[in-house]
Amino acid sequence: VECDHLIFEKEGVYLHTNAKKSNQDTSIPGFIRIVERAGLPALEWSPLEDDGRNAPAVLYSKKDGDGGEEDTNFDPGYEPDWAVISTVKKEREHVPVKSSGQWAFSLPLSELYSLRRSRFSLGRNFLVLTSRGGHPLPPLHFHRGGTRELLRALQRYIILDPSPLDGRLFLAYPQDSGTLPQSFDRLQFLEDGGNDLVSRFIHDPYATTFGGFSKVTNFFRAALRPPESPIHARTPQDPSLPPQPDEEPGFELITCGVELGPKPDVTRGQPLDKWEEFLDSEGRVTCQEKIKELVFRGGITHSLRKEIWKFLLGFYPWNSTAKEREDILRVKTDEYFRMKVQWKSVSEEQEMRNSLLRGYRSLIERDVNRTDRHNTFFSGNDNPGLTLLHDVLMTYCMYNFDLGYVQGMSDLLSPILFVTQNEVESFWCLTGFMELVHQNFEESQEAMKQQLLQLSILLKALDPELCDFLDSQDSGSLCFCFRWLLIWFKREFSFEDILTLWEVLWTRLPCENFHLLIACSILESQREELIGSNHDFNTILKHINELTMKLDLQSVLRGAEAIYLQLFLCKELPVMVKQVLGLYVPPSSEEESPDSQASETQRLLSQSQEGAAASNSACRPSCP
Repeated sequence: VECDHLIFEKEGVYLHTNAKKSNQDTSIPGFIRIVERAGLPALEWSPLEDDGRNAPAVLYSKKDGDGGEEDTNFDPGYEPDWAVISTVKKEREHVPVKSSGQWAFSLPLSELYSLRRSRFSLGRNFLVLTSRGGHPLPPLHFHRGGTRELLRALQRYIILDPSPLDGRLFLAYPQDSGTLPQSFDRLQFLEDGGNDLVSRFIHDPYATTFGGFSKVTNFFRAALRPPESPIHARTPQDPSLPPQPDEEPGFELITCGVELGPKPDVTRGQPLDKWEEFLDSEGRVTCQEKIKELVFRGGITHSLRKEIWKFLLGFYPWNSTAKEREDILRVKTDEYFRMKVQWKSVSEEQEMRNSLLRGYRSLIERDVNRTDRHNTFFSGNDNPGLTLLHDVLMTYCMYNFDLGYVQGMSDLLSPILFVTQNEVESFWCLTGFMELVHQNFEESQEAMKQQLLQLSILLKALDPELCDFLDSQDSGSLCFCFRWLLIWFKREFSFEDILTLWEVLWTRLPCENFHLLIACSILESQREELIGSNHDFNTILKHINELTMKLDLQSVLRGAEAIYLQLFLCKELPVMVKQVLGLYVPPSSEEESPDSQASETQRLLSQSQEGAAASNSACRPSCP
């Protein structure tokens, strides 16, 4: 009869039956153990009150490795109700978590999916284990420490891989799994293999990504790992870093750590409806910052968008005269049509030998026929608006052949073309917009990974409880926000609302990455529905997708600005949050750098406190 071996044991590990509701929480003291049964390891917890009566018969090894001296410590005298694996099947089935009594459990390490540290309302840190069947076990609190030792012992059997998007999460892989999955290809992210993932991402980035996420939910955290991620938490297997006796290993809590305080009341203003008053006698804009403040506060009257958008998107310099703008338009018109002739002059025979251009054209023709067809400017067959959409996108391929065309770019162009109703102007405005977002469409997806990471950092500071819930449902990567960030919420709001939202974002006020605060505002508006409705990964994704055209833009904008002011007013804001918002000033340059961000925020604060009436009166053309 093969003996069972006790590899690791720690007393003083409390199991919490309801850690999220402190007034109903029950803590049960007990033991955590790693036990080898028939050569297969399992992680087990049993209550202290059992005093060994309900524990399995095990032998305790006093020395590491083989040949240790063994003593019988526990012998209940009968076969307990523990999970024991005796054979390994070729097609592994998920072994359910067995229990002894009400709370004791045994989980084979082959079935361990992840370890996650959480902080619930009790203010203490908990270790939450999740099986590959998707079953989270009750949270464990190491009252006397010992997580470092536990993780070190686990490393004898499994590899613990830190998630790039959540420093508190570790994914578990068997030791014989070979190289850890580092890419979508190795993960076989799609059912039919991952070798052509990049080409499919170019064709349809959000459909490809969402399809993959829905098929392999258990692996998307590892698949999104950016190389050399600065957020990687230290793992126990990293011998180059000295151990810290008072530091829990392998986890980095990205939470605010302090009370943020209440959100300030924020009011929105009226759309900017004056333009000539801001120009001098030669046509120069005299109050660039004032115009941006007014646009941020209320948007732009539609009749003025055609002119002001060309400044916001860099087609015209703010300090240019009317005469200089005429010259710019003439030069840019010639340049545009030279690029357009390049693809128009390619014969069918030439194109047959140019698979890249042929692929771009095919994608553009497909997307043009389904972009904003509900809008009268693009509706119907043989619509000249569709021809302009096609031609501008094809010319952009000549302008930036390395990037070419990726699905989603037609969504960015259509509102610009609708406003300018001019082929040349819409093209150059598109290039200005793409300067801001072109990295979203690159093959590596590094910019999208980084933005999802930054969004996670912000949300952890704003609402740790919501983050814990999303983590518990395998949604902590916020992958359901992918489409939001890729095309700046184009599919989430009405066409008219998008015109307002984009011009607000183009002001680059009040901070860097304000679009991430827009996402936070939407998520906070949905927190009660998400947490209170017992959603899982699939229903969270479904709920977020169903928000399309149901969001109130002005409410979302007020919420995003209030979040920014709330974070800005926090005196102990984590450095990582400051970096995301562009608020971090290195100590060495603190005295040299003017605090323009702070002065801008003070103006926003004063405007929000003055109320709507003051905001409306601010539309008068005056400069500070």
